Amino acid sequence: MPDRLNLLNLPPADAERVLRELATSRGEPAYRAAQVVRRLWKNPAPGFAEMTELPAVLRVSLAEHFTIPRLELVTRQQSVDGTQKFLFRLPDGQAIETVMIPDGSRATLCISSQAGCALQCAFCATGRMGFQRNLATWEIAAQVREMRLLDPPVPVTNVVFMGMGEPLMNWKAVDPALTILNSPDGLGIGARHITVSTVGVLPGIVALGERPEQFRLAISIHAPSDALRQELMPINTKYPLAAVIDAAKQFDRRVTFEYVMLGRVNDATEHAIQLARLAKECRAFVNLIPLHEGGGTTFRATPPARIATFARELRAHGVEVAVRKSRGTDISAACGQLRVERLGRRPPRPADQDGHVHVV
Repeated sequence: MPDRLNLLNLPPADAERVLRELATSRGEPAYRAAQVVRRLWKNPAPGFAEMTELPAVLRVSLAEHFTIPRLELVTRQQSVDGTQKFLFRLPDGQAIETVMIPDGSRATLCISSQAGCALQCAFCATGRMGFQRNLATWEIAAQVREMRLLDPPVPVTNVVFMGMGEPLMNWKAVDPALTILNSPDGLGIGARHITVSTVGVLPGIVALGERPEQFRLAISIHAPSDALRQELMPINTKYPLAAVIDAAKQFDRRVTFEYVMLGRVNDATEHAIQLARLAKECRAFVNLIPLHEGGGTTFRATPPARIATFARELRAHGVEVAVRKSRGTDISAACGQLRVERLGRRPPRPADQDGHVHVV
């Protein structure tokens, strides 16, 4: 059998086009293509056989020409606070983590864009794992699709690219994945409910800003000076703070600064004052994140009282700030922990073959 086309790697409009060609070549009405597209994302079916609204002969023909692969659910954990963590195995044996965080009427899905990560941020469990490979478009978007295929389904209102990997170093796959996530014929999640988080990959920030949709941008700052950020985040050599702040100023939508609170490392009053200066320069909102201890790092979490003091200092300097709730501490919540526990560490691979983002 010749290689079959993976429909989940295509934006919905492109998938409908190739499906229409097949349908009409088989003497089927063109509307059959739209029926299939609805079963890819909006009301997903596990496979073609389950699309029982289609004629049986067409389902056979679809399976001969196309594929709609699944992510294999290896482990599902639920925290006492309602947070759920999923470990998915990919077709080549790699694995990724996805986290669902409920908050009232909202359900935020934290998705991965790479298996592992090449950036080696000092406090990050995924970074210590090393880089394995970029995810394909379908592997990114299917993390949301799989939530709809659960029994009962897990509703998702918001998506954040804050799982494993640096999404803007996999822009080739993330770009079409954003289209699938947002398209009314795809997963139908509003652009303002989709956030891309980056350490500050400048060409990727430009590329995201050139898209017409109102996707949100979050930048992982984690230190308010080049000297400290260099210790924590080696990528600061390539993309220093001044350049990152300038890119945030050029982005035509409000930017969020993500700031993990590391006890006695980046949580002093002087750090708050420096961070406030950076945030005001580009009118950023600051999100303070309590550290999830574990995952092989030696850092300790900043005490809650100190986080509150830090937040007050930012507000005193005219910066809007929120403190993220610490969620899922009982289910290996640090990103990367569950994968390491279940599958062990694997030798990292060089990221050179995947390259950096190049904006056309």
